[in-house]
Amino acid sequence: MKTLGTHNYYVYILTNRNKTVLYTGMTNDLKRRLFEHRNPEAFSKAFTTKYKCFFLIYYEHFFNVETAIRKEKIIKGWSRKKKNNLISDFNSDWKFLNDEV
Repeated sequence: MKTLGTHNYYVYILTNRNKTVLYTGMTNDLKRRLFEHRNPEAFSKAFTTKYKCFFLIYYEHFFNVETAIRKEKIIKGWSRKKKNNLISDFNSDWKFLNDEV
């Protein structure tokens, strides 16, 4: 039987500079994923590229991929008000957290 090591998964929320748009995602490497959002492939039509959502304002760590995926889907189904409350509880000033990762 194969023993699984510790895995890391992150559900995160990005916004644009004016904090008018929110994007929720999930990754196993938050630092790399933030870099990819900030440096998209040429002519990318991705949501984060179109709306310039590069600024990390919320993240949550998980050890289980299914749990992380479930949480991402739950957050994506929430109203903007509920997402705002989640972000404010975690990061009351909505400070950009990119440099802390």
